[in-house]
Amino acid sequence: MNDLPDTFEQFAARLGSLEQRVAALEHPQQVSASSAVEQPALFGARQSIEPAPFAQSGSLFSVVGRAMLGIAGAYVLRAVAETGALPKLAVAVVAIAYAVLWLIGAARVKAGEWLAATIYACTSAMILGPMLWELTLRFNVLPPALTAVILAGYVFTAAGLGWKRNLAPLFWISNITVAFAALALSVATHDLLPFIATLLVMALIAEIAAALHHAASTRLLAAAAADLAAWALIFIYASAPETRTEYRVLGAGYLIAPGCLLFLLYLVSVAIRTIVQKRKISVFETAQTLIAFLLAAASLLYFAPHAGAAVLATACLILSAATYSALFVFLGPSAEPRTLRVFSAWSLGLVLAGSWLLLPTLWLAAFLAAAALLATLLGTLFRSVALQFHGQVYLVAAVLAAGLPAYVFSVLAGALPAAPTLSVYLGTVCAILCYASLRPSQLEHSMQRLFPLLPAVLGVCALAALTVQALAMLGLTGDAFHLAFFRTLTLSVVALGLAFAGSHWVRIELTWLAYTTLAFVAAKLLFEDLRHGHLAFIAASIFVFAVTLIAVPRLARWGEKLEGAGR
Repeated sequence: MNDLPDTFEQFAARLGSLEQRVAALEHPQQVSASSAVEQPALFGARQSIEPAPFAQSGSLFSVVGRAMLGIAGAYVLRAVAETGALPKLAVAVVAIAYAVLWLIGAARVKAGEWLAATIYACTSAMILGPMLWELTLRFNVLPPALTAVILAGYVFTAAGLGWKRNLAPLFWISNITVAFAALALSVATHDLLPFIATLLVMALIAEIAAALHHAASTRLLAAAAADLAAWALIFIYASAPETRTEYRVLGAGYLIAPGCLLFLLYLVSVAIRTIVQKRKISVFETAQTLIAFLLAAASLLYFAPHAGAAVLATACLILSAATYSALFVFLGPSAEPRTLRVFSAWSLGLVLAGSWLLLPTLWLAAFLAAAALLATLLGTLFRSVALQFHGQVYLVAAVLAAGLPAYVFSVLAGALPAAPTLSVYLGTVCAILCYASLRPSQLEHSMQRLFPLLPAVLGVCALAALTVQALAMLGLTGDAFHLAFFRTLTLSVVALGLAFAGSHWVRIELTWLAYTTLAFVAAKLLFEDLRHGHLAFIAASIFVFAVTLIAVPRLARWGEKLEGAGR
């Protein structure tokens, strides 16, 4: 019974709290923002601060009701435009101002009331979008260029209003509205350029916002809309003229500019974020920069087929120099691994694309051979796995440009060509020098130990082919069985030389190649010597192969003994 007074006091405190909440719901304007409901003593000294109820800025029904009134006002303006009571241009100005006022209302809601901000922003979008559609297409009051300027101003206004408080609803809703409106109007009006410019402005605002930590998530939407518009421009104007009679004629400069500006925008954005701000490059930035580059390249190649390839190739080589500088000067080995991998892949691809588009065959082989040798030497000097890998790729590209694989196959397994070309000698020398520059003592990583294998294979095959070609030029391979025997003899000597060199210089890849050559000679005996050879030459080929088969393992074991004695 002694606890009854305390119980009644707690009950009275709770009842008073409920009365204050009901009064706040019924009369929100009379409730002071500083009033607070004290917790009963049942909870001790701890007090919890509750968030301001949504009713302080109007309940959900009140907000939706105001939004419906806004939509009704938009219909009134549309009815006025249809009746002609006022000039349609005046109605257009009032309608645009009316939509902006709702956007301002969305920006002025109290902090934390994101639902009200979203509803008001959606109201603004639902007023602006249909109104611009009808004013542009039905009433013909606004030309497409002016409509595009209004859309760009709308997204710029939304970004300015929501910038200080970082209001994501304003960023998202304005971007969605402008993206869909610009894409739809570009198709409906058959005037793409003004709306592509609007989408580029929207993408620029999104990138600036992302760089300054404001609603960065809208980047994906802005980029997708700009990509789609640029692709539509290329697709439409690259088709036959009779299929696009409704679209106005545009010069090559106007057709090339959107793709190039889009690529320049994201190139600068990535450079600022990764080099200046030292951020890790994202998957979105990697993919979007590649997409923008492909759109720019397609624009140049489609709309300037003669000069476009040279311009694109020159730009690729300049950009490759810039990415290499960023990779090794500004970023350095301490940068984030993904960023290093992306910049490394970009620099490699740009060099290959630029040289392939710009240079003739012989100069292409020479340029790629020089790039392979330079990358391999620098990679060995600075112990850079990336540069050594680039050297391998450049070497493969150089020998392909030189036609070395086709030449080797013809000499060793097909019909002999007349004479080796200069590019074949160039590819051979490049492979040998690249192999010589790879020092085993500096190949620390597991992947690096495989790097000498490729230039060794290319160099050995090229030397064997040139040897057979030299014997043919001396007149020693007149008949088919003569050619088969000298091919077997040459390859057997190569296998012995590889086994000796691999054991003497402790180059395991040369020993592997010696055994691989033995396997190739065995297959050659079966498919060439026995089928085309003379009996005496068949016996000679088998004898040479047998001697080689015995000697190669002994030479390899001799090298292992020398290595063990050295230790």
